[in-house]
Amino acid sequence: MRFIYHYPETTGPDGDLFAAGGLYEVAAAVEHAGFDAFSLSEHPAPGARWLASGGHQTVDPFVALGFIAAATRRLKLLTHLTVAPYRNPMLLAKAASTLDNLSGGRLILGLGTGYQKSEFHALGVDFSERNVLFDETLDVLPLHFSGEQFSYEGTHFSARDVMCRPRPVQNPIPIWIGGNSRLTRRRVAQRAHGWMPMTGGAQLSSTARTPMLGAGGELGDAIAELRASADAAGRTEPIDVLYSYQEPEMADPAADPDRHRDAFAQLEKAGVTWIVVSSGTTSPSATADWLGAFGSTYLS
Repeated sequence: MRFIYHYPETTGPDGDLFAAGGLYEVAAAVEHAGFDAFSLSEHPAPGARWLASGGHQTVDPFVALGFIAAATRRLKLLTHLTVAPYRNPMLLAKAASTLDNLSGGRLILGLGTGYQKSEFHALGVDFSERNVLFDETLDVLPLHFSGEQFSYEGTHFSARDVMCRPRPVQNPIPIWIGGNSRLTRRRVAQRAHGWMPMTGGAQLSSTARTPMLGAGGELGDAIAELRASADAAGRTEPIDVLYSYQEPEMADPAADPDRHRDAFAQLEKAGVTWIVVSSGTTSPSATADWLGAFGSTYLS
């Protein structure tokens, strides 16, 4: 089992996004604590109503993770997640390839189709086309990353005899896809390297327009089905599964550690390979204390 630290998200339009501490200092502490990766999400143009009702602020994940790469040496860098249809796939691929190069091959490219209609409108992207655009992105990324000449005719672009250098360090850059639908799992089984199911409960599933998925046997069955589908598709590489562990009691990582260790063991038994946690802290000192406690309790 490997662990990812997700930088605490500031909800609402007010408040300091970096209240938990500067990204450079926090990233260094995350690495020192023994985590395996650092993640950030994205909302480039969130609706004011969504922010006011509990939505969260974000930074640009590629810029910020590039900054974090300079503060660390071994942490994987996960976009958790970036919305593929928001960008021309050439621009997305170039940002990913650049980050992978600058970090020495540490990017995990977490992708989703997106769910906020107002954000699609703000970015000039047709919400009804999001699945078509997402599949085009999955087509283009390996072509772009190959560094070889290729052509591709998309819905809104025409790439003719292009060649994109430098190649990323990793071959391939791992692509993880978020969401709970059967379409998502089929995409993962056929074309990706990891699955990021959404496990935040009924309200979050409704907001994100994806089916609700329980953390017990339902999750295990879905993972088994996913890996069986990957085998049937002739895939030989392992498929990672990321679980977002959101327990109120984790506000103090050292409290009731046996219960959390048992939960981690059950998730591993179900087929989960990565767990993402966040501290929910709002000061640099609290974040440092939380990271130290989590590291000494679960990662040492």
